[in-house]
Amino acid sequence: MQEIETITLPYPLEEFSSIVDVRTPLEFAEDHLPGAINLPVLSNEQRVEVGTLYKQDPFAARILGARYLSINVAAHLITLEKTWDRKEQPLLYCWRGGLRSRSFAHILRSVGWRARLVDGGYKSYRKFVLNDLKAQLAEPLPPFHVLCGLTGTGKTRLLHHLREAGAQVLDLEELANHRGSLLGNVGPQPAQKLFENRIHQAISRFQPGKPVFVEAESNRIGALSLPAPLWKKLSTATVTEVQLPLPSRAQLLLEDYPRFLDEPADLCALLDRLRSLRGHQQVDAWHEQIHAGDWPNFLQSILRDHYDLCYRPAGSEKSNYQKPSAQLHLPSHRQADFEKAVKQLLNP
Repeated sequence: MQEIETITLPYPLEEFSSIVDVRTPLEFAEDHLPGAINLPVLSNEQRVEVGTLYKQDPFAARILGARYLSINVAAHLITLEKTWDRKEQPLLYCWRGGLRSRSFAHILRSVGWRARLVDGGYKSYRKFVLNDLKAQLAEPLPPFHVLCGLTGTGKTRLLHHLREAGAQVLDLEELANHRGSLLGNVGPQPAQKLFENRIHQAISRFQPGKPVFVEAESNRIGALSLPAPLWKKLSTATVTEVQLPLPSRAQLLLEDYPRFLDEPADLCALLDRLRSLRGHQQVDAWHEQIHAGDWPNFLQSILRDHYDLCYRPAGSEKSNYQKPSAQLHLPSHRQADFEKAVKQLLNP
């Protein structure tokens, strides 16, 4: 049987017309190579069934696994015949470059497609990501520039304007799919491994000669933790404090969380978690403002009487960040003020 070619990471993945993850959908969802598609040779349930049987009878388990693999690959070939041309050069991988990907690769090569394998499979990719991320973040360049400030001062909005202006931006909340606060849940978050993968992909694209703008975050965003090398890098970064008047902060919050206007019961349920911290009287007052539709006063109160009290200023004893070297005062939440602030950040 013809030996399958393998590649060792790092490697220019753009050389391949397709990257195929043959692991189960659950494994794929946890993390995968950039741009990979999932063509599982075993379903989630089949992998559990084969693994359980293997502990009792390895030979019978291999027979069962081969049966399932044959059925699933046959189904994939029907799709690939319609979507791949005859010169397709796919890269395949499974957990450790073992039976699943090698079996599929042999079938693809017998058809005429030049299928290759990742040496060591996903496990080697994961090791590469962690080592490379650590190495890149240990370098002094590119320099990181942290935007800190009270909740609602428009730091995320500034990042978006900076990106539109051509600056390098690491939007950690975007990568984590969470806005990093009590009200910050915007949907399912990626698995920790996929979050770290996304950070690695973003940092790998940065140019060393340009600063990277990032928002000051805690070491956790929702259920996810920042990688230790990144947390360390942020601790040495230049810091600018963003300031915005309280009424404008409240308006920004209203614009950023419009769903709560349509789902006030969900908002009240979230606020109930703060009873032990802020007291029943305060939370009841927030409930009354919400039910009355008094959004300006509610938002100013939640900022002033909760978020501001939790704020850990950069440079303070318990903060990971250095003391701000500059302040950026936004007179209002108007777009023109943000555009002016971007020019100040890019041309200090």
